[in-house]
Amino acid sequence: MTSAAEASAAVSPVRRRGRPLRWLPLAPATVLLLLFLGGPIAYCCYIAFTDMQLTGTSSTDFTGLANFRRAFGDDDFRNAVVLTLVFTVVSSLLGQNTLGLALATLMRRASKPVRTLTGSVVVAAWVLPEIVAGFLLYAFFRREGTLNAVLDGLGLPSQNWLYTLPILAVSFANVWRGTAFSMLVYSAALSEIPQEITEAAEVDGAGGLRRFWHVTLPMIRRSIGTNLMLNTLQTLSVFGLIWAMTRGGPGNRSQTLPVFMYDQAFNKSLIGYGTAVALLLLLVGAAFSVVYLRLMREEV
Repeated sequence: MTSAAEASAAVSPVRRRGRPLRWLPLAPATVLLLLFLGGPIAYCCYIAFTDMQLTGTSSTDFTGLANFRRAFGDDDFRNAVVLTLVFTVVSSLLGQNTLGLALATLMRRASKPVRTLTGSVVVAAWVLPEIVAGFLLYAFFRREGTLNAVLDGLGLPSQNWLYTLPILAVSFANVWRGTAFSMLVYSAALSEIPQEITEAAEVDGAGGLRRFWHVTLPMIRRSIGTNLMLNTLQTLSVFGLIWAMTRGGPGNRSQTLPVFMYDQAFNKSLIGYGTAVALLLLLVGAAFSVVYLRLMREEV
């Protein structure tokens, strides 16, 4: 009778020959990723170390770290970094995440007509193209816009929001447009919580707030981390919304890194410098992703 070790030794060469075939279905996707994603990223990495320009010169020279040194010494770049962090924290971490969780929680207790109406309104803002949403919010916040018309009707003071508080105006616009994604993520996560656990906590005397804090939030921790990571990466890349509303102005008071990068690369024709800023923005997104992934790891 053949022992288990001998049978395993006899089968293992066959398995080893079959292992390369497992990767064969992934080959087309891998090639496409390398071609259309890895290729452009590699080319951008090359451009970031050159003085490439759109106009003014036909030669491109390798300049090493000159573009990165220029960025860290540029007051406008530092201002864009600060505004990007403000925009991300206000509109993503605080706005979309908190409001999406609140809506998902409240909609669980609402009647079906209320859930349908609320979900339709919130999702409608999400499915709008970014540039369309930008023009709608521009019409809402402008000096002669809807918000000031409502404030004037109520006898409250109005102002030019896009001039006095531009970064907060575009942050609110991003919250309005992107909250639906967080609401859908949290609605799915909350629906997976066993009803028995909530009922047991209620029997033990835990109130609504304590049940939410000690039962609900720990059970959807991974969904919170995933939502924060995806929302942060999306918010870091927002360009069309800000460009349609303020174009980074007035001055540079709402010029986040994507707008600053576009201005340097295409308005000022500094392709090399703009690409270096883009790579720094990519590193910022990667840093956020690493932090979130570490927070999402299962506790040992």
